[in-house]
Amino acid sequence: MGRLLSFLWTWIDIMMAILMAAMIALVFTNVVMRYGFSSGLRVSVELSRLAFVWIVMIGAVSALKRGEHLGMPEVAEKYFPRWLPWLNRLSWLVVLGTSMMLVIGSWRVTVSNWVNISPLTGLPLGLFYLSGVVSGVAMVVIAIMRLVNPASGQLARHDGDVA
Repeated sequence: MGRLLSFLWTWIDIMMAILMAAMIALVFTNVVMRYGFSSGLRVSVELSRLAFVWIVMIGAVSALKRGEHLGMPEVAEKYFPRWLPWLNRLSWLVVLGTSMMLVIGSWRVTVSNWVNISPLTGLPLGLFYLSGVVSGVAMVVIAIMRLVNPASGQLARHDGDVA
């Protein structure tokens, strides 16, 4: 199971790098064509925006997995050391609840916008909101894993290698 999770996280990092490279290539090509040849790729604006949304949402999952989101664990460790296990569980319950709201809301918006087709790319506009569903489900899984095994959250904050 550990090897599968490691492969999955490596694949996610590779996908983010591919999306970033594609976004850079699209924007650069569009700038060169616009200023150099007085034309442009209208599709590149929408595709780069779609790639950016997916990078942000997948990056949020990656940051949550590694424990790199903004937090102040030092305050709890200094002033409430005996309550730390309960505070960690409470924070993961909050993450679980908000992630579930993200999944539900993103799913509703994805379904309602799936029939709206972009005139530039021909892609459904629901693809923008689908990133919220995918990242929300991944965040729910991470939160459940951290609730079941709180030690994995502490290790992830220091090592970055624990799923």
